[in-house]
Amino acid sequence: MTTPTLGEFGRIARFFKPLAAGFPGARGLRDDAAVFGVPDGRELVVTTDAMVAGVHFFPDDAPADIAAKLMRSNLSDLAAMGAEPLAYTLVTALPRGLDESWLEGFAAGLGEEQRQFGIALAGGDSVSTSGPITLSVTAFGLVPTGRALPRWGGQPGDRVFVTGSIGDAALGLEVAYGRLDIPAQDTRAHLLRRMRRPDPRMGVGPRLIGLASGAMDVSDGLVADLGHLCEESGCAALLHADAVPLSEAARGAIDGDPVRLALAITGGDDYELLFTAPPSASDALATLAADCGVAITEIGELRPGTPGEVVVLDGAGAPLALVRRGWDHF
Repeated sequence: MTTPTLGEFGRIARFFKPLAAGFPGARGLRDDAAVFGVPDGRELVVTTDAMVAGVHFFPDDAPADIAAKLMRSNLSDLAAMGAEPLAYTLVTALPRGLDESWLEGFAAGLGEEQRQFGIALAGGDSVSTSGPITLSVTAFGLVPTGRALPRWGGQPGDRVFVTGSIGDAALGLEVAYGRLDIPAQDTRAHLLRRMRRPDPRMGVGPRLIGLASGAMDVSDGLVADLGHLCEESGCAALLHADAVPLSEAARGAIDGDPVRLALAITGGDDYELLFTAPPSASDALATLAADCGVAITEIGELRPGTPGEVVVLDGAGAPLALVRRGWDHF
């Protein structure tokens, strides 16, 4: 006997309407679109990120973990613009045979993210697909008018900073594929958690306004994304590999192996904030780090040169040869 399914509108009512309950502009998901205004003195920041099974997550990952990564990758973009979260829309393209228990776990995961980060569902769309699970979120945030952080504001002489730690997700992916043997269970767990559930720096991003000259988040790899930041700013950069902050787990996994270090600084999916600031901002950034409980580490400096060029130096000050700079979908 075939188990009856809820159907499209039944799924919306059961799994998604509760997620929109805290946002009046969603109108209970009863209309064709959401309606909401922007407070005086604020403007809207809009970002979209998509994820595909087999590319951005493993098909057998827990649905709540998938929801967390989808939401947090978008929230990280808002933080990089100095914005605070407001609402989001969601598009799901799901295989027809997908069990509704998957949707239940996914929606529960979204609910956890909403409560943690203060954001609500405003609407979206749901379609079926003969391909892999494909998900997309468009997130809306608010920033003081005219104060959104740009990528292009860096100047030669500015210092390069990054929040948190780098490389956990890339090393976690190697663990997940079985290509990196980590006997210590706590180390494995940390790397896998950071791969599946990045930590968007929502408390830091808005407070970089007035301090950072240029900013973005690290998704394609530290070296590649610093290149993007430099290209937009019309300058080059030096990156000191020995200054890049590593978690205890990542440091243990790398264990002095230059190949693993290269993977850590080029692998991507860190979702940390990468930004530039003049030397005069150092004391204020130290205070910000202490207030937020998030490490902010100086890792390099901008300099005149070919826009987008990043020279990575090892601990002895010699250029470090890298096979690749970061992730590229195409």
